[in-house]
Amino acid sequence: MVYRRAVVEGDLVLSERGRRAIRAGKVEKGDPLAAAELAGMMAMRRTPELIPHCHTIPLTGSRLEARLTRTGVRVSAEAEALWRTGVEMEALVGATVALLTVWDMVKYLEKTRGGHYPDTRLGPVRVVTREKRAMPGSKR
Repeated sequence: MVYRRAVVEGDLVLSERGRRAIRAGKVEKGDPLAAAELAGMMAMRRTPELIPHCHTIPLTGSRLEARLTRTGVRVSAEAEALWRTGVEMEALVGATVALLTVWDMVKYLEKTRGGHYPDTRLGPVRVVTREKRAMPGSKR
């Protein structure tokens, strides 16, 4: 067995109006940060259903944190497994789905009258840590 770990960080830039509503707990659909954490965790487990050719990996651990920043929301997603292939895709999917969840919950605050999102931007989403090490006594 090989221990695998990946950490992904991603950002969602929001308008001051959207950030203020999150900070004040005034988003109509509820707490976007809590919803993002749950959605991202669920998405990590469903990665092979979303990405063609992605292996089904039995994750041994996953964590996701969403926090408000001065420009929007930052997400950190971590996936771990004892498996033959890496877990970067699981962490990438988890982080991206978490950020999209926030966007969905605050989009009514981000849109202009014309239906555009001039201040809202997704990304970058990037792998910041990737670990791979053989476990003692394993073949590989």
